[in-house]
Formats: sequence, C-alpha cells, structure tokens
Amino acid sequence: MGQALWRLPPRQQQQLQEELADRLADQEAGQEQGRDGGPQRIAPQQCYGPDIYHLLRTRIGGKERHGCIDLEMLPPELGITILSYLNATDLCLAGCVWQDLGNDEYLWQGLCKSTWGHCSIYNRRLPAGFSYRRLYLQLDEGCLTFNANAQEGISYFMFKGILVDHPKELAKFIFYTRRLNWKMLRVYLDERRDVLDELVTLHNFSNQFLPNALREFFRHIHAPEERGEYLETLITKFSHRFCTCNAGLVRDLGLSPDAVYVLCYSLILLSIDLTSPHVKNKMSKREFIRNTRRAAHNVSDDFVGHLYDNIYLIGHVAA
Repeated sequence: MGQALWRLPPRQQQQLQEELADRLADQEAGQEQGRDGGPQRIAPQQCYGPDIYHLLRTRIGGKERHGCIDLEMLPPELGITILSYLNATDLCLAGCVWQDLGNDEYLWQGLCKSTWGHCSIYNRRLPAGFSYRRLYLQLDEGCLTFNANAQEGISYFMFKGILVDHPKELAKFIFYTRRLNWKMLRVYLDERRDVLDELVTLHNFSNQFLPNALREFFRHIHAPEERGEYLETLITKFSHRFCTCNAGLVRDLGLSPDAVYVLCYSLILLSIDLTSPHVKNKMSKREFIRNTRRAAHNVSDDFVGHLYDNIYLIGHVAA
C-alpha cells in the first residue's frame, strides 16, 4: 500500500528527472566570485535519485510548503513507524494537530498491532462503533497498571475484554509485548506457572547454539537476581524445550534434559565469573572443561570448549 502511494505517473517521473538533471547541470556549471576576486567553482553534488523532499513536492503539485512535513503525505507504514515512538498522551496531541490521522482507524489499528502483537480481541468479531484509538489508550493504560501491579493490570485487560483468562492467550500477549516491566512480569510468572509453561512453548530454539538459545530465553523471561527454586524451574523448562526443538542434535551429541540442565548452570556460573569485576582470578578454558565434564560425562571436550568461547566473546547469557 505504501509503495503504491510513492509510484508516480510516467510523465511526472520524467518531469522530475528532467528537473533534477537541470539543477545538477546548473550546479556543475555555476561559478561564483570568491573574496579574492577569482572564480570559485562550486563542487558538484551527487544525485542518486529523487529524495523525499522532491517526492512530497511532486505529490502536492509542486507547491512549496514551509515547516514540518505533513505526516498525511507519508506512506502509512512510515507514518506508523514515526508515531510508534510516541506515548498515548503525545499521540492524542498529534491527533489534534493532524485530525485526519487522529480519525484514521487503519492507522490506530496498525499502532495497536505493532506495539501489542497479540490480543484476544483481535480474533473476535468487533462490534459496531469499535474504535482502535480507544483500544490503543486502553492497552497503554493496562500496561501502566501492570507495571505498578501485575494482577491489577491483567484484571484490567480482562475487564475491558482485551484478553481472555486462558494461559495460552496470556502467554501470547506477554510474548509479543515489550512494554511490560520485567520485574513485575517475573513476579506474575512465578505465581502463574501455567502461563509460564505456555510461554516457554512459544520459543523455538531449533538449530540454535545452546548459549544463544539461553540468551533468547532470558530476554523474554528474565532470570531472578538470586539463585532459588524459580531459577531452577526456568532452567528445567528451558532444558526440556531445547531438547524438544533439537531432537536430532541432542541425540547425536548424546545429551539429555538433565545434561542440558547442567550445562545451563555451568554457563550461568561462567558468565558471572568472566563478567563480574569482583572475581579477580577468571576461570580458564581448561578449568571450565574439566569442571563441566565432571558433571556431564557424555559431553565432548570440543563442545564444552565452544561453550566457553561463546561466553568469553559474546558475554553473559542472562544479562
């Protein structure tokens, strides 16, 4: 849709190219008098095609307009990208300036789905008079409520009909949303283990190296700051999911969920050892291989060595 808006008729394309060619020729041939009286040649400017200014000028009939570019002249995809950086209050103010945009339901629908990738209400038949602008404000209000109190935030979403009280629906909402406070999210998942189970199954670790998969896992489900039962639960669920996604690789390497569990703990401890400024004597690669092989006998030295190199070069798995 956005690309179609930028396509110009052949005649306008030719006129635009001729105008740019004439301007470039004038600049290359133009000379101006310097302060010393001698001719000073203006450096020719490169032209790689029509820029956004000329495209906008062509779309409005060649008229000059001063001030900010009107967002209504931009493709919808670009307008959504620009407006996605604004919060709900700023968007309402922008809607007062650009009234057509403020009443554009397709624009608000794009903002909702680009910010909150999954909501139960998306899959239902919407009633007459439904407003995506109102939905955006409700989603923003719900996230602010969640970041203050997780249970109240989820209750708000359910009260407004945005979410359904089902573990899979709640897990999808969490997985595709980036506006939830990770501390509140960690507390909520610790209380709702059924939602945590569904959230783990949404991850696909196929053909991923173990440390990279663990980083992706902790990017969505943040690890607790201290070791305890919740961390053990997370690593256990990750180990089973990793083995399920990489059944062939796990079989070839002779791994099991218990062996992956041990390797994950070793990677976390190694990450702390190599990145913490309080640890003066860093663990060497040989020491890591020796210590890991004591707990996981079926793992080869080369594989454990690659694990060490990944942490050493890339960094912490749970940062």
